[in-house]
Amino acid sequence: MSLQLTGIHHLTAITANAPGNLHFYTKVLGLRLVKKTVNQDDTSAYHLFYADGEATPGTDLTFFDWPVGRERRGTHSIVRTSLRVGSQESLAWWKQHLTDEGLATGEIGDIGGYASLDFEDPEGQRLRLVSDGGKGGSHPWAQSPVPAEHQIRGLGPIVISVPDITNT
Repeated sequence: MSLQLTGIHHLTAITANAPGNLHFYTKVLGLRLVKKTVNQDDTSAYHLFYADGEATPGTDLTFFDWPVGRERRGTHSIVRTSLRVGSQESLAWWKQHLTDEGLATGEIGDIGGYASLDFEDPEGQRLRLVSDGGKGGSHPWAQSPVPAEHQIRGLGPIVISVPDITNT
């Protein structure tokens, strides 16, 4: 029996500022807060779940609320988390929206044949919006401050850094 991998189910990261994280991912990025619970292994920490309008597998971005310092960039870490949007026009909308929110962005560019836009969340989490050309399903969230045609559609490629790729 072979296992068919069809994508990433979810990605979990860390925030040291749960209220700020909630504001950014729901009010700025327009994701739906699907669930707020506690970490099962550390009940003193929140576990925040964000996703599309239907909490579709492959759209979940979750955060543990732990009091940690800013990321020290290097190996053994996630370098960039990609989030899919439907079109290059959406990337232009996002560039303006993020700029209006006071965030610095890169230029819209091409990564591996896909139009993309790099930026960071307020805690330094490196993010990339990637146009998927409208492929696959889309489940907009009706209460999102982001127009349905520009909403985040799910997770895209996740870039990690390792010191030796041989065993990866």
